[in-house]
Amino acid sequence: MVLLSELQIKEVIVMENGRRLGHIADLEIDGDSGKIIALIVLVRGRNGGFFSKTDEVLIYWEQIVTIGADVILVENVEKPTLYTDQPHPY
Repeated sequence: MVLLSELQIKEVIVMENGRRLGHIADLEIDGDSGKIIALIVLVRGRNGGFFSKTDEVLIYWEQIVTIGADVILVENVEKPTLYTDQPHPY
């Protein structure tokens, strides 16, 4: 079993381009089954300054390639999007 606090210290990285997304801020959990549907990651603006805008990215469980000791590798993450009206594509 993995605790949320253990996941939050791992950095989320996109496999295709090596881009560092950030760290997990929250989880989306199915209330009926108790399974994790998606990770919610806070992504800093490109400037990376203290007052830069922070976006949230929803990464569905199916997009996770592996969870390692220090990082979580994900795929097919294009841009910050959260809570779209359409059901998730996976």
